[in-house]
Amino acid sequence: MKKFRKVLDGLTTSSPGGTIGSPSCGSAAGTPTAAPTPKEIDVQETLVSENFQLCKTVRHGFPYQPTALAFDPVQKILAIGSRSGGVRILGRPGVDCYCQHESGAAVLQLQFLINEGALVTACADDTLHLWNLRQRRPAVLHSLKFNRERITFCHLPFQSKWLYVGTERGNTHIVNIESFILSGYVIMWNKAIELSTKTHPGPVVHLSDSPKDEGKLLIGFEGGTIVQWDLRAKKADFRIYYDEAIHSVSWHHEGKQFMCSHSDGSLTLWNLRNTTKPFQVTFPHGKIQKDGRKESCKPILKVEYKTSRSSEPFVIFSGGLSYDKAGRRPALTIMHGKAITVLEMDHPIVEFMVLCETPYNNEVQEPYAVVVLLEKDLIVVDLTQSNYPVFENPYPMDIHESPVTCTAYFADCPPDIIPILYSIGAKHKKTGYSQKEWPVGGGTWTLGSHTYSEIIITGHADGSIKFWDASAFTLQMLYKLKTSKVFEKPKPGDGRAAEMGEDDPFAVQMVSWCPHSRIFCVVGISAHIILYRFSKYEANTQTVSLEVRLQCEPEDIITPSENENNPCFSEPTSHSPQTHYQHPVSPGSRTPDGAKDSVPSLKVKEKMVRVPPGYQSDLVIQLLWVDGEPPQQITSLDINSAYGLLAFGNCNGLAVVDYLQKTVILCISTLDLYGATDPYQRLTRSPRRNRQSTSEHCMRGLSNFYSDSKKRIRTSYQSLTELTDNQQSIDMERSKSPTSVHYPTSLHNDPRILPEPVASLRASHCSPVFYLLDNDHVNGHCTSPTSQPCSAGKPRIPMGPEGPRLTRRGPGRPPFRKAQSAACMEISLPVSHTEGHASRRAMLQQLHGVTMYSHDEHHTTTSYCWNERESRENSFSRSRSSSVSSIDRDTKEAITTLQFGESYGRKHDALPTPCLWVGTSLGVVILIPLSIPTDHEERMEDPVTVGPSGAVLMLKGSVLRFAFLDCNGALIQSPYEVWRDLNAPEDPDRPRRRKLVHFSPSSSQDAFGEGHLAVVCSERQAKVFLMPSQSCLFVHNITESSFVLRADVVSLCNSVCLACFCANGHVMTLSLPSLRPLMDVNYLPLTDMRIARTFCFTNEGQALYLSSPTEIQRITYSQEMCDNLQEMLGELFTPIETPEAQNRGFLKGFFGGNAHTFDREELFGEAAAGKASRSLAQHIPGQGGVEGMKVAASGVVGDLARARIALDERGQRLGELEERTALMMTSAETFSKHAHELMLKCKDKKWYQF
Repeated sequence: MKKFRKVLDGLTTSSPGGTIGSPSCGSAAGTPTAAPTPKEIDVQETLVSENFQLCKTVRHGFPYQPTALAFDPVQKILAIGSRSGGVRILGRPGVDCYCQHESGAAVLQLQFLINEGALVTACADDTLHLWNLRQRRPAVLHSLKFNRERITFCHLPFQSKWLYVGTERGNTHIVNIESFILSGYVIMWNKAIELSTKTHPGPVVHLSDSPKDEGKLLIGFEGGTIVQWDLRAKKADFRIYYDEAIHSVSWHHEGKQFMCSHSDGSLTLWNLRNTTKPFQVTFPHGKIQKDGRKESCKPILKVEYKTSRSSEPFVIFSGGLSYDKAGRRPALTIMHGKAITVLEMDHPIVEFMVLCETPYNNEVQEPYAVVVLLEKDLIVVDLTQSNYPVFENPYPMDIHESPVTCTAYFADCPPDIIPILYSIGAKHKKTGYSQKEWPVGGGTWTLGSHTYSEIIITGHADGSIKFWDASAFTLQMLYKLKTSKVFEKPKPGDGRAAEMGEDDPFAVQMVSWCPHSRIFCVVGISAHIILYRFSKYEANTQTVSLEVRLQCEPEDIITPSENENNPCFSEPTSHSPQTHYQHPVSPGSRTPDGAKDSVPSLKVKEKMVRVPPGYQSDLVIQLLWVDGEPPQQITSLDINSAYGLLAFGNCNGLAVVDYLQKTVILCISTLDLYGATDPYQRLTRSPRRNRQSTSEHCMRGLSNFYSDSKKRIRTSYQSLTELTDNQQSIDMERSKSPTSVHYPTSLHNDPRILPEPVASLRASHCSPVFYLLDNDHVNGHCTSPTSQPCSAGKPRIPMGPEGPRLTRRGPGRPPFRKAQSAACMEISLPVSHTEGHASRRAMLQQLHGVTMYSHDEHHTTTSYCWNERESRENSFSRSRSSSVSSIDRDTKEAITTLQFGESYGRKHDALPTPCLWVGTSLGVVILIPLSIPTDHEERMEDPVTVGPSGAVLMLKGSVLRFAFLDCNGALIQSPYEVWRDLNAPEDPDRPRRRKLVHFSPSSSQDAFGEGHLAVVCSERQAKVFLMPSQSCLFVHNITESSFVLRADVVSLCNSVCLACFCANGHVMTLSLPSLRPLMDVNYLPLTDMRIARTFCFTNEGQALYLSSPTEIQRITYSQEMCDNLQEMLGELFTPIETPEAQNRGFLKGFFGGNAHTFDREELFGEAAAGKASRSLAQHIPGQGGVEGMKVAASGVVGDLARARIALDERGQRLGELEERTALMMTSAETFSKHAHELMLKCKDKKWYQF
């Protein structure tokens, strides 16, 4: 114990700040070393905390779970509300704004204040909100919370400041839009219906003013009652009682007829001259059957009745299809004269709205398009053409066409890459769209000053890859690549995909892209890798396939043997995986016992195929099945075009492929990577005798548990890939859990009560892992130093023939490999100290779909298992169940990150050489030197040699990221090959040769051989090493209560920093190389698996993640970008003159009623109607006024924005005044003209002639 305490004292002197003089890091053996003197490195860091600020920038994609739709016919902007309380406002391309209600309540209805720059939202929490759209970041001006009644429908007449609000009780209230105060004028339901009516009419489902007279309000109740209410006389003009429930009502523009849609699939047309019965009843889709009865039809949820000067009226409705035809898709029906057109949709219709030329409801409507909001899409149909084509949607609404499984973000790309990808992708665009301009063209947007090439790459569950142009806060698809075309389609009789339980065998798990060399690499869920090269020419190619057997043999599993009680003296065995180059075994090869062996999961197309320009497959690498077990998924990948090498790893080992020569140059288990430098003193394995003997020494009692949990895990996992959440089934499973056996915490301190193998292990070995164990114990986390299955000293029970499969598989690697769609994950990560500290392994299982455990879990008191609750919820709190502890300990050390680069493989190297940096889940960093021929001809013929493992460095937690800096603090880019088109015509004068660009550590420094800095970040801490001395200069413990999900070294403000995203929602940045904290923001109080899988940083202070299954949220952590954000966003409101109403003619205006003399202020104002009850609704002032504007804009830009808004408002008032003056002058001239005519007519008449 004295030795442990001495080492512990050395480790506890580490300071989180990581100063140069602190001995904060150990050597390869784990003992502390003296840090180098400050003279060795002197970097002037320019980044300070004032350079950082976190804020959201823009959201792309289709609004998730949409609920409402609205359109401003004058401003030409569209609003979409969602179930989560979000509102997306869309205009011309580039004008895209996202607003969020703080309550998160679903948006029930949207109402624009037409041409006023404001929007009213009605939410499910019975609150009305008024949004100010005259600023680039809309904010709430007022809110009105109803306390006693639930809002069901709202209506705002054009150019009115009084909003009609219908409620569930059947009452209609009136709200002043300017003050957002409830009027005392109320239309009670019992006054609207006749006193003799015995039943309640139901909630209000429709409100609208009569086009003929604004003083008449039409109220539709769900039960089938329709009332026209005279607002002046405060009585009903007429009442209609219909047998079928009403869903919607639509007026004819003359105000003499209206149409209703009903629950039985019928449309009724009513004439105001006779309201006793409908003027016309139609069942558009109800055919008469043989027995004379009509087919039963689905409800018509909405109908719109629009007139046209040049043709018959349009009747457009959703629903109404017959029940008999099963499998029919949702449809929108357009009735134009006698023609009936049914437009089938791919998804259910949420809402639709007909776009008309005029905002006035008493004029001929002239419809020109209909906007259809579907559950997962937005389409606009052109009504001006007889075939009703759709408009090409300029917004990126198809991100979720197939569920997103991974993302990548590249800022400051080469400027030529976007035009090339666009030119290739434009050739494959769909045709048949309407030739007219996109009708939603409101707002203004200009290219900001901060413009550089940005590309977002999304991988999908169907194996497709999409490249998006993300420059200047826009998103436009450039190019789509289908990786499934490389493989043969899985046949039902093949059986491989079925046995693996894969619904999406081509799902993309990871991508790696080099924009300079245009080399693109895709990692699939079926343990396959596809390497693509870019070409501008068509080509006839045959994809080369390599098959790798990267699977540890059963000897790697800790199995009992004759000397189990003294495992420290067992014979070591070989642990290397096997490799197959161009494996010739047929897909149906099996082992003698019937299990498939040495076959890939997918079959590559063998014949020559003609591929179009773009990315063309060059090489496919597949991991093989072993003894009936599918290969483990790939957890890490790196490719380097200058070296011509590709490296990948999983929880079994590492493989390096020479993709130029199409050969595998290294295939080795993780354990064999260490050689003699293994920092962990591992248990040695007994020699393998035979398969049956291994199975006989497993725990028989686990087979029943595992077979049951296997079904439960498969069911819960399949439910995760659905877009809808089944919370009820989750809650039901929370009461169930397998039996638990808790380890007493005293096990850590008293070796006398340890199980016998563990006690002997502690007595026999004093390895560095135990130093770190005690360090963790001091930090407040009680840990256990055992990596042996802990079964409380009980002897192991032999089990049946299923033993080997259970032993190899283990619960950490579940028996399914369905594609993990990041879009479908709705799983909470821990935020508490106790949960977050111990949950990294479950997180890594979800992120990578593999079994791995980290450095801290190598020595924990409570063994982790896939218990039933975690398989259901996929939460990340540590389980205390030890029911499957022996299986759980069969996990391997996974390769978590890889990086090629010029570095020093060993301490005494004088010059940098190509190296491969390998990071593992135990926090170990291994350097592998590479010998690569430099000459072009030699490189294509001579083999690349791999040297023995060099330096071994250690961190706390799984290694996530590597980066290299020169001694001046500048980022060293990885070397790359300049792109060359291999399919271009040969030029005899200029033979094609590889042109390499190297960034050697010594090339950017004055003193040769000075070395470089290596930045290594794990899920717990970051360290900066000086190479080749391998001394640790700086160390910073990033988090103790959580763990890092994503870390990247990014460039910002002509400098570099380390950006981290933690599982508790914190976004942090650290300076380099000193690792000083620059920013720590609690951005997401509670994150989930979808965000964890898709969060990624990039240069210039930007990042993104999948905020919902259908939307990408982009954020910035740069103060400069936050300051300039206002000028980079689009303007929603532009001053536009309101179109004039049509001249009704003198006689029609004089004798046609008093529609224009209706004064709502006189009726609804406080003077006439009084005040409403205070308990009925509560007014809540918003932050959309001057305060909101000050928050949204600051400095000179804010002053200019405020001045511009004030000027716009003043100009609009002047414009309105000018319009009124012109109308008065016109009216005066008309009156003068008629008076003069009357005077001339009566001039010569005598008095008796009158």
